[in-house]
Amino acid sequence: MTPPPAVRLPQPEFAGEVSVEQALLSRRSERAFSQRALSLAELSQLLWAAQGVTSPRGWRTAPSAGARYPLEIHAAAGLVVELPAGIYRYRGRDHSLIPSAAGDPRAELAHAALDQRFVARAAVVLVIAAVYARTCTAYGPRGVRYADMEAGHAAQNIGLQAVALGLGAVMVGAFDDAQVRRIAALPPDEEPLYLIPIGR
Repeated sequence: MTPPPAVRLPQPEFAGEVSVEQALLSRRSERAFSQRALSLAELSQLLWAAQGVTSPRGWRTAPSAGARYPLEIHAAAGLVVELPAGIYRYRGRDHSLIPSAAGDPRAELAHAALDQRFVARAAVVLVIAAVYARTCTAYGPRGVRYADMEAGHAAQNIGLQAVALGLGAVMVGAFDDAQVRRIAALPPDEEPLYLIPIGR
């Protein structure tokens, strides 16, 4: 079977109109979302903020212990212009999305998140997962802590980028791991750490 083609994302912007200080001042957990779609450019910017490559050496927007990069970012898209509803894996090295599963996953994710209904109303839900072995191979059991710290760095990047785009976002940690793993089509070695619903 031929794998589905990658979705090339628009080039991210590297200079915005909102300062870091303004984004920090304005960042709040938003749970009320309209049903207006995000643009593909906005999703592109959010994904780049999470794990975009910022150096020819492969360094990324979030710091990583030993540059082991254990995180994987998945987009559960429901209302994104020019992007069919489904699950997509972000591939930072060429700034693209790889389709994982078709269909709108938001209602299922809301159920997996202990029936927090606002999850289903977000235009997109970003899923941050970790492959702990990538870091633990170098640092032993402490690598788990390093990967968890890195997930926090990436999540804050997403939250600040959402503010800069005029969007709302909220960090969700209450969910059934097994259900999220199934819905987001995560491989067995990926542990889901965050759900981040984002919308207008």
